[in-house]
Amino acid sequence: MPKKNATPASPPSAADVVGDGRAVLRAEAEAILTLADSLDDSFRSAVQLILDMPREGRVIVSGMGKAGFVGMKISATLASLGLPSFFLHPAEAVHGDLGRYSKCDVALILSNSGETYEILRVLPHVKRMGCSTIAITGSPDSSLGRHSDVTLAIGKITEAGPLGVAPTTSTTLMLALGDALAMAVLKHRGLTHEEFAALHPAGNIGRLLMLVSDIMRRGEENCVVPHTMTVRDAIHQITITKGRPGAAAVINGAGELIGIFTDGNLRRCLDERKDFLDRPVELFMSTGPKSVKPEQLVQEALRVMTEHRIDQVIVIDELNHPVGMIDIQDVSRLT
Repeated sequence: MPKKNATPASPPSAADVVGDGRAVLRAEAEAILTLADSLDDSFRSAVQLILDMPREGRVIVSGMGKAGFVGMKISATLASLGLPSFFLHPAEAVHGDLGRYSKCDVALILSNSGETYEILRVLPHVKRMGCSTIAITGSPDSSLGRHSDVTLAIGKITEAGPLGVAPTTSTTLMLALGDALAMAVLKHRGLTHEEFAALHPAGNIGRLLMLVSDIMRRGEENCVVPHTMTVRDAIHQITITKGRPGAAAVINGAGELIGIFTDGNLRRCLDERKDFLDRPVELFMSTGPKSVKPEQLVQEALRVMTEHRIDQVIVIDELNHPVGMIDIQDVSRLT
């Protein structure tokens, strides 16, 4: 403790503080690059172990202290990919929760030293149950490394920071390696954007990965008029359509999309002509309207509207029939 009358230290300069932060970030970044170069066939084996897990299996992640917090994040990432996973604290495991493990599961265990007491108490029971094990640890020669089916070693590292003892670089490497493992599994499981979106119905991810079919106006909210309809009747049809779409898809006799009549078309008619109301809408519609498919992402529809500076985009099926419409307001409500 400082003496009661000690002169307080002068505050550090901005340059010193920023330099300290950069030093830690660079140390951790360099450690990740070194780890990336050291990945070997053990990483492939770990990925394959998860890919081969039975349908009823789960990835059960464990770790003590800071490694445990990293394990929670890795487990959450795996679950977000549709891979059943949960975090099990090793101390709770040996106090009645070992029954959570089954022979169908993969145990992913994190410990930098590989000698953590609580972890080593759990390991024999996990092995006895026939549960496959993947270790993320400092050395393959540690107790955890030697007794796991697959060992992903982060190597002997120096922790970043002035003391070199607080878990910094080690936990960063564990987290990065967990991300690499999860993303490799994602790639080789073949999860689609649509399947990923279904697992993230809320938040920014859900909004980014929603399908056009999820938000398009359809049925009585989708205004479609024949090309022979008068402008007057087309305007009336737009007006009475539920949700007031502000546009109508125009179709030919075969029901195929041939144009769109919007508020912009109406304004141009008002500026340029006086005899348009009782003439066919096909004379005043915009031809070659922009369209998207129901299975495309909403983000693609937004890109089309932004790129072409339009407020509506028509949704068509494989026969070029208009089955829906997206208005820019429909997308805006998602943000």
